[in-house]
Amino acid sequence: MELTVHGKQIDVGDALRTHVTDKIEDLNQKYFDHAAFATVIFSREGHGRKQTKTHIQIQLGKNIMVMSDAVENDPYVSFEAAANKVAKQLRRYKRKLRDHHDRMEATSEQDIILARDYVLKAASEQDDEPEEIKDPVIIAEMTTNVQTMSVSEAVMRMDLSGDQALMFSNASHGRLNVIYRRSDGNIGWIDPENNT
Repeated sequence: MELTVHGKQIDVGDALRTHVTDKIEDLNQKYFDHAAFATVIFSREGHGRKQTKTHIQIQLGKNIMVMSDAVENDPYVSFEAAANKVAKQLRRYKRKLRDHHDRMEATSEQDIILARDYVLKAASEQDDEPEEIKDPVIIAEMTTNVQTMSVSEAVMRMDLSGDQALMFSNASHGRLNVIYRRSDGNIGWIDPENNT
């Protein structure tokens, strides 16, 4: 596994780097032993920059990311809190992730739909003109894969990545579906009729 540890506005010393490396390697060996790469970023947060934010991102397999954040006063405590969140997620989905890994190795390219992923410029207060409605401005464009999976797999992938929404091709009928995190904390599922 490739591991990157770095800091933004903070010096990551050898002792912290060694601690992070040991912990991430332990998590990888305990749960899967096949993670592709991991990134740990330390940064300063808060008024006066007294707190440390730790962001952990681990790619477990093809298109499966586990992400976690924690903010504490001490970098070690912040890292441990974020690592504990990752461990909790991995424990929760351990069986499904192993099944998913085996199934993905048997998945053909026909089960993946190519789609365009656009990033639109956020509307600002100054851009508001009541007389005229403007089209959104595209600021980034890339290709993304829409994978075939069950609803429970899609929920698992969204939880692990921390994303707010996920589009997928439903394995039970092949139509495009969307799941999203609702403001009440539950998961919404959109399954349109007659989409092809």
